[in-house]
Amino acid sequence: MSHRRRRAAFTAALAATLFTVLPAAPAHADGIRAQQWGLEAMHTAETWRTTKGAGVTVAVLDTGVDDSHPDLVGNVLPGKDLIGFGARRGDRAWARHGTSMAGIIAGHGHGPGREDGVLGIAPEAKILPVRVILEGGDPARTKARNTRGTALAQGIRWAVDHGADVINLSLGDDSESAHPDAGEDAAVQYALSKGAVVVASAGNGGDKGDHISYPAAYPGVIAVTAVDRYGTHAAFSTSRWYATVSAPGVDIVIADPDRKYYQGWGTSAASAFVSGAVALVRAAHPDLTPAQVKKLLADTARDRPRGGGHDVDKGYGTVDPAAAVAAGAKLRPADLKAAAAGYGRRYFGTGPAAERGGDDGVGPLAPVTGALGVLLLAAAVVLWRGGRATGR
Repeated sequence: MSHRRRRAAFTAALAATLFTVLPAAPAHADGIRAQQWGLEAMHTAETWRTTKGAGVTVAVLDTGVDDSHPDLVGNVLPGKDLIGFGARRGDRAWARHGTSMAGIIAGHGHGPGREDGVLGIAPEAKILPVRVILEGGDPARTKARNTRGTALAQGIRWAVDHGADVINLSLGDDSESAHPDAGEDAAVQYALSKGAVVVASAGNGGDKGDHISYPAAYPGVIAVTAVDRYGTHAAFSTSRWYATVSAPGVDIVIADPDRKYYQGWGTSAASAFVSGAVALVRAAHPDLTPAQVKKLLADTARDRPRGGGHDVDKGYGTVDPAAAVAAGAKLRPADLKAAAAGYGRRYFGTGPAAERGGDDGVGPLAPVTGALGVLLLAAAVVLWRGGRATGR
């Protein structure tokens, strides 16, 4: 079996298991907000005294976003579909993962006083949806994997050119055969050079060999690992040198196009939390470069590794947007060109080269990498079902 076919087989098998919905007794609507432990863990109430993310656009490169969801209405901008086929609005396999991520980032709740539903960490930020991957249950996923392998790189560039301040990549290829792709790497560097901060899931391979995950491992990316409500590294979360910070990724309440709420786990959720945190920082300090924002999150993280340094499980610690916003006031904007450079090799840094036996390059452009890899969130139980919108 060829390298490409081995990767496709692995990805197809894994993706089928990463988004599973199991029936459970519904909870009362007013219990949803109480279960959003991540908001308290990230000191959002303190941060919101300064900003809620207004004026910042977060691109969600994913399976699409349901702009009619009550928790997101008004916060979702016109987006781009780089797949062009597969499930459509109203189908069960449409926009589930992307809607979940958008809710974590910029959900504003609904109902009287917006006390029902999901609140995002940056509820006044805008979401720019870019469809670059299909849901695991979409029958057209194999076709997309074989024909839309450059969607991630194209999506990053499109998002930057259409006003994205932050790019959330809650997806990745962390299979044993994963390797860097020159086109994706160049797209990430393009985003950084234009001032967009790039955030990605570190990977869900903690119990599967801790294989390197892309796009998380590209230079300049803020790679996010997952922790539970006690601040403990999640066993499923990939541990690698590229970890920047950690964020909530266990028992996370997520919104779904079916108007139900689920509880899920994964570094997808952790990445979305950090993208929301970056939106808060950018709203308060819009002139900081991506490199400055990344360092700011690392410098102000709490629950730091022993000795105050870095480790492969949690990076520099758990992200603390309130501390980052406060510390950012003391910074002066840096030179964007210098900040975007990052490394001097042809495409990629020394980490993956060492892992791949000293290979300096990436070889031919791989048509299937992180863009059509796996979605790094698993939904576990249904919490509550809300009313359907008219026409659904």
